[in-house]
Formats: sequence, C-alpha cells, structure tokens
Amino acid sequence: MMAPEWKPYRLPGTGDASSVSLVTASVGPRREPRDLLVALPPKYAQRADRYPVVYLHDGQNLFDPETSHAGDWGLAARLSRLARKGTEAIVVGIPNRGRFRKYDYNPFRDIAHGGGGGDRYLEFVIEQVKPLIDRSFRVKAQPAHTVMGGSSLGGLISFYALYRHPDVFGAASVQSPALWVANRAIFRFLGQQRKPPKGRVYLDIGTGEGTEALADVRALRDWLLEAGTPEKSLLYVEESGGDHTEVAWGSRLEKAFPWLLTGKK
Repeated sequence: MMAPEWKPYRLPGTGDASSVSLVTASVGPRREPRDLLVALPPKYAQRADRYPVVYLHDGQNLFDPETSHAGDWGLAARLSRLARKGTEAIVVGIPNRGRFRKYDYNPFRDIAHGGGGGDRYLEFVIEQVKPLIDRSFRVKAQPAHTVMGGSSLGGLISFYALYRHPDVFGAASVQSPALWVANRAIFRFLGQQRKPPKGRVYLDIGTGEGTEALADVRALRDWLLEAGTPEKSLLYVEESGGDHTEVAWGSRLEKAFPWLLTGKK
C-alpha cells in the first residue's frame, strides 16, 4: 500500500505566519477514507526536535469552522498561543464517520442509541493512524508522550482507551464525557477493573451541561480517587456555567494542554 500524500490545509481567513502548519492526508479503506488533519508546531520545519502527539476525535470540529458541526474549537490559534509559551505537540485530528460516530466512539452495545464499535475504532487508530503519524513526522512515540482526547462520546472512548491500550496511550483528555450511554455501562466496566488506569486523566465538565451529566462526571472523579488514582495523575476541572459546546471544549483544552503533555500542574 502506498503511503498517502500529505498536503497543506488552508484555514479560511488565516494569514498568521507564526501559526501552526496544518497538513492533511487520507487514511483507511478507499470506499470510506478519513481525512486526517495534523497540526505541526510553528517551528517544526526549522528544528530537528521530536514532539509528543495528541490524537483528538471529531477532527472536523477542531480547526475549521466550515467543516465543524456547530462551531469549532479554534485549535490552530490555541496551539499557536501555547507554542509561544513553550508548550508544543503534534496534534492529529481524526474525523468522525457521521452517522457511525456513536458506533465508533461507544465501546458498549446500546440498542436505543447505537454503539459497540469502540474496540474496532481504537484498533483503526493504533494499527493505521498511529503508524502513519510515526512514519511521517518526528514524534516521541512512547506511551508517556502519546495522548488521546475528545469530548462527549469522544471523551468516553478516550478514557476507555487508557484501560484497553496502556501500552500505547499514557494520558487521556476526557471532556464532558457521555457516561450515560448503554445505561451507564462505563461504571459497570470500572467495577470489573477495580483499579484506576495507569495513565494520566484530565477530566472536565461544565455546570451548565445538566444535573445528570454533572453527577455522572463527579461520580467518575470520585471512583478514580477511591480506586487509588495518584493525585498527580488526575486533573479535574468543573467550569462554572460551562456548556456542552465546541468553544467550551477548546477553551478548557488549551488550559489543560501543558498538564496533559507533562503531568506538571
């Protein structure tokens, strides 16, 4: 199989020479390719450094308002600001598959809402996406430098990935996770595991996201602490008035980014 060709990706209305470089390439079967969107640090081409990698779900919502479902995370500008402060990483946006999003991002069968394909999706990321990124760019490929993250269902599958693939991912960004799916199956799963994941967990929620969502995320936080998660391995953020939107997730991720990469608060 021929390696895909990386092409520049131009965001609408951007001309900041100091911003991150965006490149895109397709991966996956020909009948249903996914267009990865990769953000490289501003000075990637001028340096020989290797960088940690952050894999984020719902890639079409991260950078480009023209492809986003409902507003974007504004991630290009956020990564540029972080780079100027000395925090740099390669960020890989993996687009969802539209109507199959619930199937891919939910590892548990849910007759009413769909799901059950989470392990297959993680297999795709590990066996196709990550090897491509490792070959194409100067990365730090070890688990300690590999982060998976997402919001809502993307947060759920990111947290689940720490248990299923601790040899690949060393940290997870779990934003406003959809813990309610499959009748809160994630808590039954945790009951079987008994121990916390080995990697770092960034967990957040906005108080404006509803009482049930807030209670579920607080319950997950409490479970992690009671299961023995070291204080240094858990960063919990509860944003007063925060809502379930792309802008809110982008803002909170920008603040959490340095800790996700280093574990230093």
